[in-house]
Amino acid sequence: MDGRSRVSQDRSEKTILLLEDDQNLNRGIAMRLEKEGYQVLPAFGMSQAVELMQRHDVHLVITDITLKDGSGIDFCRWVRAHSRVYLIFLSALDQEIDIVNGYDLGADDYITKPFSLMVLVSKVHALMKRVEVTQAAYLVCGDLRVSLREMKVWKGQELLFLSKKEMQLLIFFMENPRQIFSREQIADAVWDRDGQFMDDNTIPVNISRLRKKLGDGGIQNVRGIGYIWTREVSRE
Repeated sequence: MDGRSRVSQDRSEKTILLLEDDQNLNRGIAMRLEKEGYQVLPAFGMSQAVELMQRHDVHLVITDITLKDGSGIDFCRWVRAHSRVYLIFLSALDQEIDIVNGYDLGADDYITKPFSLMVLVSKVHALMKRVEVTQAAYLVCGDLRVSLREMKVWKGQELLFLSKKEMQLLIFFMENPRQIFSREQIADAVWDRDGQFMDDNTIPVNISRLRKKLGDGGIQNVRGIGYIWTREVSRE
């Protein structure tokens, strides 16, 4: 079996629920994702999507916001009440407040219509890589323990309360220990700069807050270059 076939087989084990009531768009997206090797469950309404979620092991949800039988926002709320599955919003609502609300609801990405199928596929690939990583249950570094399934962090016996971005930053660094990352690389990995507002202080402020919560060790500033996680990390 060649490398391309191996990738296709691996991706076919990953299931995507696609909720889009425009039948032509739904069919077009599904065909492209299936060509990439994924299994796609097409849904054209919210009730059908809920039924599919209950019947199948879904790794990623792609949902429109404006639906004929409800709202993708309500569906997102339902998903977040039942699952930590990754979720991408597709929407013609492109105002900053709409995008911010999407992320606040728990979306992992937000793509505005019209969009490039190539961009969508790229974002799907990126999230599916996280699915593969989270098959390990924990990241462990000294007395720091991160549950990738529950998205919780303990320092010793203390449960730490992190924001979504602080959690994403922590996981990013712990998955890539002893590597120096520039602000640009961190932004690309943790923030979608096309979809989320960022200024020059966004990354330093978030890292500073995270470091205060973690205490000694962990993330260090490399002057003039970026940041590094300095300690060994194991997976369990």
